Amino acid sequence: MTKTAVKALDALNEAHKIALAPFLFQSVVCLRNLGVFDEIFKHRKKGGAKMAEIAETLSLSEYGLGVLLEMAESSDIVEKNELGHFELTKTGYFLAYHPTVNVNVNFTQDVCYKGLFHLEDAIKNGQPEGLKELGSWPTIYEGLSKLPSDVQKSWFEFDHHYSDDIFRLALQQVLKNKPRKIFDIGANTGKFSIACCEEDEQVEVTMIDLPGQLEMALKNAQEKGFEERITGYEIDWLKDNPKIPTGADTIWLCQFLDCFSKEEILKILSTCVASMDDHTQLVIVETYTDRQRFDSSKYVLEATSLYFTVMANGNSKMYKSTDILELAEQAGLEIYKDLPLGEYHTMYICKKSS
Repeated sequence: MTKTAVKALDALNEAHKIALAPFLFQSVVCLRNLGVFDEIFKHRKKGGAKMAEIAETLSLSEYGLGVLLEMAESSDIVEKNELGHFELTKTGYFLAYHPTVNVNVNFTQDVCYKGLFHLEDAIKNGQPEGLKELGSWPTIYEGLSKLPSDVQKSWFEFDHHYSDDIFRLALQQVLKNKPRKIFDIGANTGKFSIACCEEDEQVEVTMIDLPGQLEMALKNAQEKGFEERITGYEIDWLKDNPKIPTGADTIWLCQFLDCFSKEEILKILSTCVASMDDHTQLVIVETYTDRQRFDSSKYVLEATSLYFTVMANGNSKMYKSTDILELAEQAGLEIYKDLPLGEYHTMYICKKSS
């Protein structure tokens, strides 16, 4: 039993909401995509929006609009005022216009929704059984460059939304000691590598990633004029005995380790240690479930773990900080800086254990 007393009727109501949650989610997607939220918001200073006027403006039947609005009203997303006109509640406003909420909605709808039907099989088999809804790859990472454009857009927006804002903060630490060579492991679209070169005219970056990802990232680097300072190194971390070059002053891993199981993380960190000398620093940036200020942030991370389970690879998750600390120590790393970074992230700066 929970420590907080909950009335049986309230608990039953909550259970009903969970049982029918997909109906509400799809209603929200429809209300947003069809322009209903926008139309209601547009009338916020005009006494609210009338059902008939919304339907006429958006070329919708009153029946179709009505069933959506009834669901939204019962879920405190819209409300009727004293004139019987519709207005957005605060929840409705956030669903319509909050950037983070919209990134999460798009990611859920475009990337994960169909695949989540296969979650039970993914749990049983330890494989991303929902990935078949997007393509026939062993993990989603092999398929990122081949995803349909709308799915790819939602995936990258989700990934970038939780990392882009901390790049400039991170660079203050990464570039503090004037590294000449940086390895960007899991370079994605190359945004961090490009940011390094924009910030420091002398630094050179090697992006280390899968071939498909590197192709996109190197193209982006070339478009920014950094083809001579940003190079690529192909790797598949799931193969036996992966190796990376030596000679880096800094090795950068941002939102990368959560894409792997604990055993794979240990292999990655051990491979990095083998390429380091006593002066190399290894930087790990992650969003840890036990270091979130708000419950909603922890909730988002734990939902993201299920994405890894059913869509990405079947065996990774959003970890606690203590998990990565233990794995870093096992790999032969010593963490000498433990820094909060922005609203969600933590930065570990590591060196080889002496």
